[in-house]
Amino acid sequence: MEQLLALEMVRVTEAAAIASARFMGRGLRDEADAAATEAMRRVMDEANIAGTIVIGEGERDEAPMLYIGELVGRRDRSGDAAAVDIAVDPLEGTNLVATGQGGALTVLAASERGGLTHAPDTYLEKLAVGPIAAGCVDITRPPAENCHRIADALRRKVTDITVIILDRPRHADLIAEVRSTGARIKLITDGDVSAAISCAVSGTGVHAVMGIGGAPEGVITAAALRCLGGELQARFRFRNDEERERAKTMLGHADETKVFRTEDLASGENLVFAATGVTGGDLLEPVRFFGGGARTHSLVMAYQAKQVRFIDTVHMFDRDRPPAVRL
Repeated sequence: MEQLLALEMVRVTEAAAIASARFMGRGLRDEADAAATEAMRRVMDEANIAGTIVIGEGERDEAPMLYIGELVGRRDRSGDAAAVDIAVDPLEGTNLVATGQGGALTVLAASERGGLTHAPDTYLEKLAVGPIAAGCVDITRPPAENCHRIADALRRKVTDITVIILDRPRHADLIAEVRSTGARIKLITDGDVSAAISCAVSGTGVHAVMGIGGAPEGVITAAALRCLGGELQARFRFRNDEERERAKTMLGHADETKVFRTEDLASGENLVFAATGVTGGDLLEPVRFFGGGARTHSLVMAYQAKQVRFIDTVHMFDRDRPPAVRL
């Protein structure tokens, strides 16, 4: 199931990337997100799955497509469709696409039923590291201490590690503490999923991600890091009582001291992660259009198979007039 699911899911992210890439630099963030969402749903409904969206674009009344609880796939046409839970971020980095900046991705994670946490739409404090530093960090300890732990695990000086942090006012103290260790910081405006993946891929020059970001994205990140052997630790950071009540309904508690680990957020055994570059970045190339087609660059991972694939795909929009494909 996992191998077939991986191939189906990368088709979904590719379609979303092509649809949203047409809005690059046009200042239309909502339109880009809607195009990605609609493309994802269309391709998922062609797949031989009985899928349920567990993390999506919001509640049914707020999101016409890919809302939490929506059923997708060819369940009404095939009796042998695999039952899967799906977490989607149709366009991670809507602002990046709107302004033509690099780093935007289309991403999703899928697993057997119950394999992905149904996270409420709130914030998580996150600490993500790659395979070498996995098991060496502790989100309950000060960020400065974790910087030194990461450096020790990597057998580097702390001045030779790089930490990614979202550039937000709420991170002023975190940034100051990390800087006090001498560690290098890369501030980003959006895209903490791709940042976390980068810290688990050798050669990107990124060694950790710290700070507060979206909880739904945290589940998708956990799926990716579990496939890569990295680690995510997280704690809920609610903004109001409404979010606390929502967490109690979905999770049975609203304990902000509880530490969620990678396998808590993404526990599935048939676990798949897929992402396709939209505007391109450290990890993936952007969508490139040419006469009669487009070219995409994707990453797809399967936990059980222990496989990580980078996929370069040429999409021929008009097969009767084939494009000149440059290899």
